[in-house]
Amino acid sequence: GRNMQALFPRRAPSHGVAGGVRKGAAARVQRIVARGLMDGDAPPPNVGKIVIVGGGIIGAATAHYLAELGVGPQVTVVERDSVACAASGKAGGFLALDWNDTSPVRSLARTSYALHAQLADTLGADAIGYRAVRTLQVAGVEKADKPVGRIPGVQLLPAWVDGSDGSRPNIIAAASMGTEKTTAQVHPARLTQALMDSALSRGARLVKASATGVQLDSAKKVTGVLCQGGPEAVLPADSVVIAMGPWSDEAAAKWGLPLPRITGTKYTSILLQQTMHPDQPELPITADMLFTAFAYEGGREVEPEVYPRPDGTVYVCGEPQSVPVPPTAADVSVDTTLCDNLHKVAGALSTKLKDAVITTRQACYLPSGPDGVPIIGPVPGYSGAYVATGHTCWGILNAPATGKALAELIVKGKASTVDLKPFSPARFLVGARR
Repeated sequence: GRNMQALFPRRAPSHGVAGGVRKGAAARVQRIVARGLMDGDAPPPNVGKIVIVGGGIIGAATAHYLAELGVGPQVTVVERDSVACAASGKAGGFLALDWNDTSPVRSLARTSYALHAQLADTLGADAIGYRAVRTLQVAGVEKADKPVGRIPGVQLLPAWVDGSDGSRPNIIAAASMGTEKTTAQVHPARLTQALMDSALSRGARLVKASATGVQLDSAKKVTGVLCQGGPEAVLPADSVVIAMGPWSDEAAAKWGLPLPRITGTKYTSILLQQTMHPDQPELPITADMLFTAFAYEGGREVEPEVYPRPDGTVYVCGEPQSVPVPPTAADVSVDTTLCDNLHKVAGALSTKLKDAVITTRQACYLPSGPDGVPIIGPVPGYSGAYVATGHTCWGILNAPATGKALAELIVKGKASTVDLKPFSPARFLVGARR
C-alpha cells in the first residue's frame, strides 16, 4: 500500500552523466582525420586563434566540434593538471533523453542525447563505454523490522539485486524510470579523452599551464591568454572559452570578466570490483542503473546511485555536501567514511556488491549557476570571450550539444544545433529580460 510517487520523487542523478582502446580505433582515427582533410578542402573560416581554458568534457567537446568545422589547427586547449582531472573524470556518465523535458534544458538535453549516440559510432562505443541501459528506482532499508512480503515492482529487479543475503530483506519497492530507448551511459573520462584526441588528431594543441589572465585591447576585444608554467607566457587569441567548471567565475573575476557566481556541490563516489567465488554460480551484473531511496537504521535517508559499467566495475555515488570549492582539482579531499557509507548501501541491495572490493575512492564538485541552468555563450561587453559552465549533474549528458553549439557560434556567428538564448550569460545583467 506504499505510495510509489512518494517513495520515488522524480529527480536528477548526482553525476551527469573515470582507458582502453577498442580494436579498430586506429581505423576510426584515420576516418576522422580523413574527414577533417576533406572538410579542409575549402579554406578554414577566418576566426583567428581560439584558446579553450579547461581540459574537462566541456572544453574537450568544444575542441572536437571546432575541429569538425575545420579550424582544428587554430585551437589550443590550456589545462593546468590533466585531461578530465575533475568532475569529467569522476562523474557517473548517466544519460537520459527526457528527464529535463520540463526545464529550460530540454532542447539541449535531447539534442545532446542524440549526439552521444553519434559519438559512440564515430569514436567507438566500446572505447568510450557507451551503451543503452535500463533504469530502476529501488527503495531499501538498512534493517527490515519484519518480512516485507511481496515487493512492489519485484518483477523488474535483475537477479543480482538480491538484497544483503540473497532473499531481498532490505528492498521494499522498485519501479521503472527508463528503458534502453530513453537512458544510456558512457565512461566520462574515456569520452573526454577521446574527444580531446579527436581534436588533437586534426591539428589542435594541448598545453599544460595555468591560465592567469586574458589580454584585452582598448575596445575590450580578446587578444591573448596569459599563462604560467607552460611553454609560452602569452598565447595569442582572438577568442577564449572559459570552461573551468566550478572554478570559472573565480578565474573570470580575476581576469576582469563579469560572470555570475558559480557554486559547486561536492559528491563522493567509489568504484567497486566484483569478487569472484569459484564455488558460487555466476550472477552477472546487468546494465541496470539503480536510483535508490535508502533509510539507515538510525533514520537518516540517502539516495545513492549505482551504475554498473561495461568493464565489470560498478560506480556508486551520492552523499552531497555544500562545502567550499578548493583552489584546484588537485586539492579535492576524499572522506573515506562517506565512501564506506556508499558501499554499505550498495551491499544492502546486492550480495555481489556487498562482497565487492572498493578500488577507487574519489570526490568532485558539480558546478551550478544562480538559477541552476547552464551558462553558455558570449561574455557580455567583451568581444571574443565565451563561457560554458554551470551544467550541474548533467554536465556529461549536455557536453556534446554545448560544445557543438559553442563551436558554431565562434566559427559561424550563430549556433544552429541548439538555441543558446536560454543559457546566455547576459540573463544575469541587471534589468535583463528573461
